[in-house]
Amino acid sequence: MTQTITRMNPPSLPNSAAMGYSQISIVEPGRMAYISGQVAWRPNGEPAPADLVEQMKIVAANAKAALHALGATPEDIVIARCFMTDLTPDRLNQIFPPLLAMFDGAQPCITGVGVAALAAPDLQVELELTVRLPD
Repeated sequence: MTQTITRMNPPSLPNSAAMGYSQISIVEPGRMAYISGQVAWRPNGEPAPADLVEQMKIVAANAKAALHALGATPEDIVIARCFMTDLTPDRLNQIFPPLLAMFDGAQPCITGVGVAALAAPDLQVELELTVRLPD
């Protein structure tokens, strides 16, 4: 299989590879999928936990389920956009381990965005993905 996404971390930018993501992703032509923001909602309707890390684990599981439904893997993620309420360096450091675990060694581009609120008052984190579908 040919590589459809090339990752870059040029020396003229901060070394994001050491943190688990890439500064640049170059995508070869092909079919793309855009995964809506995944939150800590579960198929059985169970409420979202209050704990930020537990929410991120559910968000990551939902994102992996969406990838699986597409026949894609984390290697196919071009960019992940992570929206978080009350974004602080400490809260970002809390969600990074389960987020990076979901990537399973892939290093897509990541953008973190602090927001005032998400779709429901109990939600703290949301993850949106752009994916290059495998051939």
